[in-house]
Amino acid sequence: MEGALIFGKYDLTEVTVNDGGLAKYIDLSPTNVPHSGGAHANRWFGKSKLSIVERLINNIMRTEKYTGKKQKAYKAVSDAFDIIAARTKENPVQALVDCIENAAPREEVTRLQFGGISVPKAVDVSPQRRVDIAIRNISSGVIKNSNRNKKPIAQVLADEIMLGAKGDMASFAVAKKEEIERVAQAAR
Repeated sequence: MEGALIFGKYDLTEVTVNDGGLAKYIDLSPTNVPHSGGAHANRWFGKSKLSIVERLINNIMRTEKYTGKKQKAYKAVSDAFDIIAARTKENPVQALVDCIENAAPREEVTRLQFGGISVPKAVDVSPQRRVDIAIRNISSGVIKNSNRNKKPIAQVLADEIMLGAKGDMASFAVAKKEEIERVAQAAR
């Protein structure tokens, strides 16, 4: 699909992934409509072959209000991308990729059992899991902030992506990443 634009407006060929570890797991292959219909479901690492925009839409769909409502989630992401493009005058997919890079934790804590005691231990996070956690935190932060807010979800999503792209602590996903890494630092 040469020359395909996401939502018919945004070119994915000009988007770059700066974090080399995440590059393999952030799919930027061109597609007009980010909807695969579960073509990669039940395959090992199948989700890494999904468009990053579709993964965001699918994660927004995992909440109470949007469960199973892909068209509603699709519209929210499309509107959010329009808002980002109007405000920043840059490609909103690049802003999403930057947000994912800034919201992806490098370390987290796991629990080890030694006899009868449970000891926290800091471990490195795999690149696939880093992307998963970042997208999950972006979408859960958007849903959490839109529930107690008069702003539409598209506006809240646009704000979250723009703040996350800058690495601002006001972004739910970036704040969550910092909290996870702080706890991991204490568990070394």
